[in-house]
Amino acid sequence: MSAGNGAGAALVLAVPSKGRLQDNANAFFARAGLDVVRGRGVRDYRGMLKGVENVEIAFLSAAEITTQLAAGSIHMGITGEDLVRETIADADERVELLAPLGFGSANVVVAVPRAWIDVRNMADLEDVASAFRVKRGQRMRVATKYVNLTRRFFAANDIGDYRVVESLGATEGAPAAGQAELIVDITTTGATLEANALKVLDDGVILRSEANLVASLSAEWSQAARESARLILSRIAAEEEARTTREVRTRLEADEDTIGEEASRLFDARLRGRGRAGLIVLTCAKERVPELADWLIGRGAENISVGQLDYVFSARNTLYDKLARRLA
Repeated sequence: MSAGNGAGAALVLAVPSKGRLQDNANAFFARAGLDVVRGRGVRDYRGMLKGVENVEIAFLSAAEITTQLAAGSIHMGITGEDLVRETIADADERVELLAPLGFGSANVVVAVPRAWIDVRNMADLEDVASAFRVKRGQRMRVATKYVNLTRRFFAANDIGDYRVVESLGATEGAPAAGQAELIVDITTTGATLEANALKVLDDGVILRSEANLVASLSAEWSQAARESARLILSRIAAEEEARTTREVRTRLEADEDTIGEEASRLFDARLRGRGRAGLIVLTCAKERVPELADWLIGRGAENISVGQLDYVFSARNTLYDKLARRLA
């Protein structure tokens, strides 16, 4: 697959091809008013993004999306940060993680047998690794699918007396099967680790991962592709702003400018508008609405209405600005 070149080349956006990740990705775009449309049937691996022209949707596995992003074969894609950090050695130089998406959350962790009661952190594990080498004449084994993340994390913690056993099956079962002494694996609730008599070290969280919208920095970004990206990211930013903020309306006899300035300073609220008879319209983060309302009542407001918005568009597109800086 090629991202193409030239002024009119389409933007290629990859989304997961099946399962919960696909459903969540589709819902994510739908919230921003962008519908992912598949081709002739469920086995068609090309589609379109309804609402933005010049966009080709590629349906791939999360692992394939990561590989294609690294190669520059696609412009943007939805994949897990764990795959990005594991698969792409110099990830920060080759891709840009534009936005965490709030789904696909899981942690990559170091887990040891619960019976190792004296091993609570990575420093303890370093002692165990040294003792294991002296006592048995061999290195402690770590079963994992995350070979690169493991090596980087263990090196950062000055642990060298170990060897990686690449896991092809259920990693959490490796210690009980005698295939390894400990594991590095991904977990969401920890229930599977608990069922296999394993515990996560206190400082053993290597990465807190979730699905991200990721852009390739090595793809061929035509002017048309950049414009499509700008439109997509504008809608995503507008939906996110609306989802995380609320509109607050009230009437006050006080000076509107003073109220706006104080609300901005105290609650990071924004004065969005004013009307007749002292009507004031503010927006602020939804978690700060109760304290803003109490403050307004203290300033003389009698009735306060709070509304949820569909979109909040801004002349400044922070998500696209983030991408444009990296492409410059």
